[in-house]
Amino acid sequence: MLSILLRTAMVCATLVSCQKTATIPSNSTTVNTSSTPPEPAKQAPQEAPLLTGAQQTELYLPYLQDKRVGMVVNQTSTIGKTHLVDSLLSRGVKITMIFAPEHGFRGDADAGAHIKNSTDSKTGLPILSLYGSNKKPSAEQLKEVDVVLFDIQDVGVRFYTYSSTMHYVMEACAEQNKPMLLLDRPNPIGYLIDGTVLKPQFKSFVGMNTIPIAHGLTLGEYALMINGEKWLKNGVQAQVKTIPVKGYNHKMFYSLPNKPSPNLPNDQSIKLYPFLCLFEGTTVSQGRGTQTPFQVIGAPYYPDKSFSFTPVPIPGMSMDPPYKNQVCYGKDLTKLNLKENFTLSYLLDFYQKSGQKEKFFNNFFKSLAGTDELQKQIMAGLSEKEIRASWKTDLEAYKKMRKQYLLYPDFE
Repeated sequence: MLSILLRTAMVCATLVSCQKTATIPSNSTTVNTSSTPPEPAKQAPQEAPLLTGAQQTELYLPYLQDKRVGMVVNQTSTIGKTHLVDSLLSRGVKITMIFAPEHGFRGDADAGAHIKNSTDSKTGLPILSLYGSNKKPSAEQLKEVDVVLFDIQDVGVRFYTYSSTMHYVMEACAEQNKPMLLLDRPNPIGYLIDGTVLKPQFKSFVGMNTIPIAHGLTLGEYALMINGEKWLKNGVQAQVKTIPVKGYNHKMFYSLPNKPSPNLPNDQSIKLYPFLCLFEGTTVSQGRGTQTPFQVIGAPYYPDKSFSFTPVPIPGMSMDPPYKNQVCYGKDLTKLNLKENFTLSYLLDFYQKSGQKEKFFNNFFKSLAGTDELQKQIMAGLSEKEIRASWKTDLEAYKKMRKQYLLYPDFE
């Protein structure tokens, strides 16, 4: 009975926080709604303008007053065309530190590239990398910080590392007793829940927790889940205050105003990313080194020669792409009208035509899949229908858990 009363109180707090006159939510909140995969989403009409958490300055500026603020931000952290750092500095907020995720503060580093600590040339603020050997802010790095502000655009996919950075930031905040202010942003594919659910033994920076490839959560909702499921080290819980998005629901496809990383340049790449990124664990190019990454796939050995591309170094996108300067044959998906939100058809096709068997996969594939079962199933010749049937139980359990942490109307 006590748990029901507590959950009811938390629901009420969230509903209040979404109103115009809301104050900052005092802590993690939950809302119960249902979760069933919809038909492929189209841009839904909006009754009112969508406002990200960052845009609703009246809700969080009072919380930052007279505080030393550390900011976890990148190039997506904007209010209109102005970076959030510049907006807050102009409003008198005392920023002491910038923490940068993968791809850096300005978002122009290759995937996996080493990000160095530096100083922002515009503001003179110190920038500390949260990628590479230092994924979690240390006690020393948080010493001059009273509150950590997190505002980064995610794409709703488990192996996209911004959510892993958030996990570690939450953990650091919990351990150092620092509150975290999360300015929520929409999940562009928040209508999609699909793919393999991660097994704990395959936990890595491209998969921290037991969620599916496409998880159907905003980062605000995911933070609630991380706290609620006690996924942080030693079961600690962070003091997370979330400013929800106004006017968002999980039926929408949200077109991003800024590209979230160098190789996700447009809406099409984001829609294809959940299943095309699995190719990074194979001998197939995903189009890095072209102007259409995650929209074309190919390899020199693919038998159909009707479409080709040649990866080359591109500054700010990919300087050492797979099959650099080699002609790759494959599929052009740039204009594909998606009839499926998630499919293994391309992966199965390239595996079967490669003739490479186990050599088709590299060690990264199991980390991306979050399990070793998918590789085994592909090598055993299982059909997509048979493979997807094996996910059903884990996906249903996840969907049931997810209902507890939704902040926005779902797609049912």
